[in-house]
Amino acid sequence: NNSSREITFDFSGKTALVTGATKGIGRDVALAFAESGCSIAATGRNPEALAALAAEIEAKGVECFTFKADLANAEECLRMTEYFLQETGGIDILINDAGISFPERIVDLDVAHWDTTLAVNLRAPVLIVKAIASHMIKRKRGAIVNVSSNAGVAGIEEHAAYCASKFGLIGVTKVMAVELGPFNIRVNAVAPTVVLTPMGTKVWGDPAKADPVKARIPLGRFAYPKEVT
Repeated sequence: NNSSREITFDFSGKTALVTGATKGIGRDVALAFAESGCSIAATGRNPEALAALAAEIEAKGVECFTFKADLANAEECLRMTEYFLQETGGIDILINDAGISFPERIVDLDVAHWDTTLAVNLRAPVLIVKAIASHMIKRKRGAIVNVSSNAGVAGIEEHAAYCASKFGLIGVTKVMAVELGPFNIRVNAVAPTVVLTPMGTKVWGDPAKADPVKARIPLGRFAYPKEVT
């Protein structure tokens, strides 16, 4: 069920940067860290949603820094990371969650959709890690989690660009782990199945499309965002 997760961690004194923090997995991850005493640096495209998230997090007694950014834009990725590094004094944990999808068959592929998907889902995490990891290296500590997908290990109909981006994210995660591990920086990727975020619900809301996929999942259902935290 979609009940609250049991908090068993203490991240007091730490700061986590969460992309895609205003909805879905990112929002629940940000709230879970906040409930564990962690300050949050939240980014998303909707300023009203960011303000609402900040109010909810600050009500838990921890700080929440926000920055509106479209991660399809490389310059905004840079401005966002520079702002958070300056305002927070340092990022201890980075969660690259922001993602986008335009379901369409390859024969109907829109080049703009392809470019946007790869920019948000793959290029942005790399650019953000480039900036954040430079500071983690100086501090000789840090943790990075890239949110990939089952679409990063299996081909899914109408998800060519999405699969390419998530396969790529797993690949660059392995490179990041090799390059950053010697500096005491842990890098991992997680690959959930379909998660009932707003995007997941929109794409997989049709039972005719969803039921065959659910039949291959041992629990017989899709995941809830809280279960990824």
